[in-house]
Amino acid sequence: METQDEHLFKASEAEYGDSYRSDYLTMYQDYVGSADTISSRRHAANSFFVTINTGLLGVTGYLGGEAGGLIWLTALAGILFSYTWRKLIQSYRSLNTAKFKVIHELEQNLPFAAYDREWVHLKGGKDSTLHSPLSAVESRVPLVFMVIHSAVFLAKFVEWARAGIG
Repeated sequence: METQDEHLFKASEAEYGDSYRSDYLTMYQDYVGSADTISSRRHAANSFFVTINTGLLGVTGYLGGEAGGLIWLTALAGILFSYTWRKLIQSYRSLNTAKFKVIHELEQNLPFAAYDREWVHLKGGKDSTLHSPLSAVESRVPLVFMVIHSAVFLAKFVEWARAGIG
């Protein structure tokens, strides 16, 4: 059975050769950089979805009574975009969680485990007065938009029901 170290380290220092330590540090730096890249992508995705949702709400407000028949469609689009956004946040969260587990494992062979130590100071994320994960906070934003779009969607159908349409 393969141990965690065997899964993480494919070759020992002796098997790898003289550049083991410098290559290890380079790979660690690259891996930490990839975690930063994921965070940047997540930020860009959040900006995109905020823009789409506020745009849809703006169109809804602008069209109001004039083209009210289409408002249900913009509301439905908003619900679907918000749902997709929330799923994307969950995906980024699981990817970053896995990346930081690997970073913590890699740090065990470095002179100083900065991320590991940071997590100690944050009490492993178990004390919400010290740390609330960004993904937990940001995943609420799509829910807010979903509620707003759902309210618009339902209001349109109530309006139609009162008018005897559909």
